[in-house]
This record gives sequence, structure tokens and C-alpha cells, in this order.
Amino acid sequence: MATIPADGTGTGAPPERRTEMDALRALVVVGLVFFHSALVFDSEDDFYVKNDDTAPLMLVIGVLVVWAMPLLFVIGGFGARQSLVRRGPGGFAVERLRRLGVPLVFATFVLLPLPQWLRLRAAESSYDESYADFYPRFFDVHLSVDHLPFVVQGEHFESGHLWFVVLLLCFSLLLAVPAAVVPPRWTGRLGDAAGRAVERAPALVLLPAVPLAAVCAGLGLEEAYGGWHRVAYLLFFAAGLFLVADRRFRDAVRGCARLALWTGIALFVLGAPAMMSVDDPFTDMGVLAVLGRAGFGVTGWCAVVAILGLLDRPRPPSAAPATGRPPTTTQRVSTYLGDAVLPLYVLHQPVVVAVAFGVVGWDLAAPLKYVVIVVVSLALTVATYDLLVRRTAPTRFLFGMR
Repeated sequence: MATIPADGTGTGAPPERRTEMDALRALVVVGLVFFHSALVFDSEDDFYVKNDDTAPLMLVIGVLVVWAMPLLFVIGGFGARQSLVRRGPGGFAVERLRRLGVPLVFATFVLLPLPQWLRLRAAESSYDESYADFYPRFFDVHLSVDHLPFVVQGEHFESGHLWFVVLLLCFSLLLAVPAAVVPPRWTGRLGDAAGRAVERAPALVLLPAVPLAAVCAGLGLEEAYGGWHRVAYLLFFAAGLFLVADRRFRDAVRGCARLALWTGIALFVLGAPAMMSVDDPFTDMGVLAVLGRAGFGVTGWCAVVAILGLLDRPRPPSAAPATGRPPTTTQRVSTYLGDAVLPLYVLHQPVVVAVAFGVVGWDLAAPLKYVVIVVVSLALTVATYDLLVRRTAPTRFLFGMR
């Protein structure tokens, strides 16, 4: 059974577990509570629930948009490579369907209708339809290929925040097909040739910024999918497959991290005003908008390289943890968060919307409302995961946990 080799040597050995990636995944998912809570107060975003007093927060939100979800797709590609090496294409496809497909279906029927119902209630004070009456209307859908892979469309139906799970599952299944039919020696030779090139010229690790810039400039950005085009996310996922696992690419990422950091900061400072100056920076084809989006694509890749490179601290073999010793507090927290990432992601947005729906009507200043929404949403999301999800085998299965 063919597999994609895990490194440039063609050995097929699973890549070393990168603990900083587990921490980054958890950081991004927890940060999404802060991010989606901020959308309640953003005058330029069509979030489910809106505070009466809003302000343009595009610049602040853009600082997160440019790197957070791209980083999750890169880490998703890295994790997919590990699973593929261990299980082979068939086992990998089954594992992805269980870990991603099951929570996607479960959350679609149990969690996704609530934010849309609350949107209608928040928009119209006279709207008094019960949730039980709205629920079947949410699933009044038809099939359409206009927004692949989001083939189910409807007046009220949406994938909501689970668009990330949809794309990650589709990218993973697409990966399983060539892995099953392409001889491993071919991918091994290609990976080794690329690894040798990067070893000679580490700055080549910045080249993925070019196709990303082209995608952002030509295809535009999609507000519904975290501010990036779906094809751009596919490129980030592919980068996780082929760049992060190979030690030569990993060395190049570390070596170019500071260059990528300062380049990304400079491009963001220069490009953000350009994008904010046009009416529709996501799809406008004017020169200023196109150049701004191209710079956004380059900035995103530079941000990912900088974050991964600056946080990467390879352990020498002698530093490997000794077997038989009880786990440290840090290791226990890391394990807890690593297991919790997907359930927390699935749970967080319906919780934020429900909390915001109640809080926006309070007689408080907007900053205080924001703090309340963040604190209560975080507490409820973690409590729901800890008390209702992780403690039983059926709920662990429904949320894609091992």
C-alpha cells in the first residue's frame, strides 16, 4: 500500500511530534472566542447578533485573520501526513471520516440551527417563531455545486463555523486518492529534490507566498470562510504536508523566521490601508484592491513561517522524556488541550452567539459587554466539553475524539 514518505529521505518514518503545534492549535481555537465575540461589536461584519453601538474593527480583526486560520490548515496538513504515514491511504480515509465527518454531521443537526434562529430573533423584535418550528425550516435545502465543497444550500441552512471542518475533511480525502495510486518512490524523489534545493537556498521556503498572492489577487477573498479563499486554504494545507514534516524544510523555516516576520509586518502595515480604502476589498478588481490582496497573501505565508520558525525548538535525543515517569503538569495540560481542540472548536460559536444574544441588551458600556461575553462563553464552552463531552465514550465519538 502506497504512502507519502514522511521526510526527504523517503524512509516513511512518521514525523516527530511537534508539541508547539498542539499549543498553537489550542491558542487559535481559544482565540476564536475572543474573535467572534468582537464581531458582535464590528460595524462591518454580518454576525448573528449585533450590539446597538458598533465600530469599524477591520484593522484589529485583520491582525488575527491574516494568520490564525491559515496556521490551523498548515497544522492540519502536518497532522494528516502523520496519520497517512501510520495508517496508509485506506486507514487514513476511514480515520478522517470518523474524526471529522462524525462531529460534522452531529453538530449540523444539533448545534448549527441555534445561531440562525437567534439571528432572526435579534434582527426582528416581532419575530416569535419557536425554535421547534424553525428547526425543520433550517433543513429546507437543495443541492448546488456553485460553492464546492459546500453543496448543500438553503435559505436558512449554513455550515456556520464548521466550514473549517468541511474543508479539512475534503482536503484530507483528496489527499488519500493520490497517496493510494502514486508510487511512493516518486513522491520520495520529488520530496528529496525539493529538500536538497531548500538546503542550498533556505529562502526558497518563502516561495509558497507567490501562488497565495496570485490566488488572493485573482480569486479574491471570502468573508464567509475566515477572510481567505478556499483555494488558499488548500495551499496552506499542502504546505503542512510537504514543508513542515521534512527536516530540511523545517530548518529553512527556522532560518527564515525573522526575515518572514519583518517582511510580514511591513507588508501588513503597507497593505492594510490600501485594502481599507476600497469599498469591497474582498472582490474588487481595481488595482489598489488587487495589490492589497496580493500583499495579504504574502503576509499570511510570512506570518505562518515566522510563527512556526520562532517557536520551533527541536529536542536533542537525550532530551526525550524518560518512560515510566509520571507526566508533568505541563504535559497533562498539553494532553488535555490537545484532545479538546476539535470539540472546543465545534462548541464555541453557538455558545458565543447565545451568550451575546442575552448580553447585548444589558445597560453596560460596549467594552464591559465584550468582557462578559468572552468570560462567560469561555467558561461555558470549557465546562460543556469537560462535563458533557470528554467523560463518556458515546460523546467522545460524536465529537471526533479518540
